[in-house]
Amino acid sequence: MNFLSAWQKDLATAGWTTILSTFLDVLFVAALVYWLIMLSKRSRAWHIIWGLLLFLFLVPVTAWLNLQTLNYLLQSFLPLGPVAIVILFLPELRHALENMGRFAGWGAGFAVLDEEDRSSLVEVIVKSACRMSDRQIGALIVIERESSLDDIAATGTRLDAQASEGLIGSIFNPGSPLHDGAIIIRGNRIISAGCTLPLSESAHVGTMIHTRHKAALGVAEESDAAVVVVSEETGTISLALEGKLHRGLNHDSLKRRLERLSGISDDHQNKSDFARKVNGTIRKARSRLR
Repeated sequence: MNFLSAWQKDLATAGWTTILSTFLDVLFVAALVYWLIMLSKRSRAWHIIWGLLLFLFLVPVTAWLNLQTLNYLLQSFLPLGPVAIVILFLPELRHALENMGRFAGWGAGFAVLDEEDRSSLVEVIVKSACRMSDRQIGALIVIERESSLDDIAATGTRLDAQASEGLIGSIFNPGSPLHDGAIIIRGNRIISAGCTLPLSESAHVGTMIHTRHKAALGVAEESDAAVVVVSEETGTISLALEGKLHRGLNHDSLKRRLERLSGISDDHQNKSDFARKVNGTIRKARSRLR
């Protein structure tokens, strides 16, 4: 009761500015901690965090058990903690800074296109993936969203060409010198081809996953990019996004996911579907008349 009375007294004496600033302070710290947890989740940073927590837990435990030598060694590493954290979390910190730039409105990718151009780009990617799937031609199509992929684009050959079915098909043609790498699409342009992607280091990736899919997951784990993968062995179409691999997609399911990802409205999707059906009906009618 005394504590409650003292707390009410403190609130009464404190000004609204102090109360508001304290509330905002706690709110921002909680949001920052939650953001860091969600940022590190589904990546190797999550395992590193648990390792650090275990390390900090062992320091007082070894002191309580009077394990002097082990406790001395653990405490000797504590001053190196800030430097070790920066080294261990370097990719995640870099990704966090990119997310801050995205929050400030400095993103690229789909954001620079209007809805009509986004719809056309999705159609080009889906048709290209389905055509290569029918021919069992392996492909890696990386779609840049907000996080910059300049480092990955630098590993390939600069193109800066309009994305089209013909260009994508020619790049991944088995006779092309660039067919083994990935293409990077920024906006509606292919900025680079033959790129080398980082392989996933997640412990949850099975041994049956091929290198092309591991590369797609590696990009999806380190950035917000969407990666369309076509298997050379089976022709299966997959989509790597946010550290997850969605397999066994067809024309409609891949198109729905990419349209949802690019923020295309349902009305625009319905209009596009209706126009495609009308065009299909017209083509069938013309073929019958011939």
